Amino acid sequence: MNLDLFEKLVSGEEKLSLVGLGYVGMPIAVAFAKKIKVIGFDLNEKKVELYRSGVDPTNEVGDEVIRNTSVDFTADASRLKEAKFHIVAVPTPVNEDHTPDLSPLEGASRLLGQNLTRGSVVVYESTVYPGVTEDICVPILERESGLRCGVDFRVGYSPERINPGDRVHRLETIVKIVSGMDEETLETVARVYELVVEAGVYRAESIRVAEAAKVIENSQRDINIAFMNELSIIFHKMGIDTKEVLAAAGTKWNFLNFAPGLVGGHCIGVDPYYLTYKAEQLGYHSQIILSGRRINDDMGKYVAESLVKNLIRTGAAVSGARVAILGFTFKENCPDTRNTKVIDIYRELGEYGITPMVVDPEADAEEAGQLYGITFQKLEDIRDMDAVIIAVAHASFQELSPERIASFFHPDHKVKVLMDLKGLFDRKEYQKDYLYWRL
Repeated sequence: MNLDLFEKLVSGEEKLSLVGLGYVGMPIAVAFAKKIKVIGFDLNEKKVELYRSGVDPTNEVGDEVIRNTSVDFTADASRLKEAKFHIVAVPTPVNEDHTPDLSPLEGASRLLGQNLTRGSVVVYESTVYPGVTEDICVPILERESGLRCGVDFRVGYSPERINPGDRVHRLETIVKIVSGMDEETLETVARVYELVVEAGVYRAESIRVAEAAKVIENSQRDINIAFMNELSIIFHKMGIDTKEVLAAAGTKWNFLNFAPGLVGGHCIGVDPYYLTYKAEQLGYHSQIILSGRRINDDMGKYVAESLVKNLIRTGAAVSGARVAILGFTFKENCPDTRNTKVIDIYRELGEYGITPMVVDPEADAEEAGQLYGITFQKLEDIRDMDAVIIAVAHASFQELSPERIASFFHPDHKVKVLMDLKGLFDRKEYQKDYLYWRL
């Protein structure tokens, strides 16, 4: 049955649907549309209208690519009936208490189930803990469709590895893990993804193995960054520059290249909680993973406290201090402000009576206003500052000249507080006139 589906997709007899057109789903839809017929579905009508008018709000592929793609963008769920191969790429966030929020995934499964036809294959891409696809999503699909999994439709799992804002590591260039509920489904899923993934696919033994592989990829990264953040805190107390230490240690062939920083976004700061949640259910309390999470979740507070200490050191008043934060997105060169850790710095400074000005030419300003109630300022508005935090390594910030940075500060300050979190600038050059601080 299923290998026949692959042939029908290639011949144009059948279509592929993409459920969820965000930073992950949209590039997948665009890639597949170069080879086969694709329906791109998202509940957000405004986003669908933007795509239809040739605008890429994610900046992942660019407006020109969206204008020229053959993806059939729609906000009408009933159009999913036209497709036989479905890819679900919706976010899997966490709640305030760090437990998994599966509501987007469950909602997508309900909608898809209501429009599922016999002979379909459904592949989930969302990051989950092992068991979610088969134990949570499949029962919803069965209930809503009245069809039976394994008889009337099949499921697979292929975790996304798209890196927002990254022009090098794209869908096409990263090896794709694929899995299926049985050998036949695995082969169909593998062959469909091989249409677009030039780097090839890796056939995982089972859906649960693929789910587990994805969730540990980001947990490993989270733990390594947490170690670097802890080192940064220790070395600051010792008066040693962390970046210099890492440069020296990095000359060893097997030293891992990680750096301290704010850990936000939808993956690294979220996925570990999915794993530890499932472990808790099974009676195991995570030690390493959760301690890494605690360190990373506290870094915004640490940066704010360090800024206040630096202001005191220069004799500046803390309450009412004029502070600018350059960069608000969760990572560089990307407009996404959801799950940004820069907000932690902003809010913590508020506890000290400081309301920072925020500048981010790359960020989605409307989204930041809705989510955080923050209005961005322009770079030209930054002057007479007591302190400046360069929080995100946008390319546009890396181009700032020493003269431009100096113009941000109040001319009367003999010592200016510059917090260069990612170490974008030459420390020796700035140490002469600034109290220069970096993670």
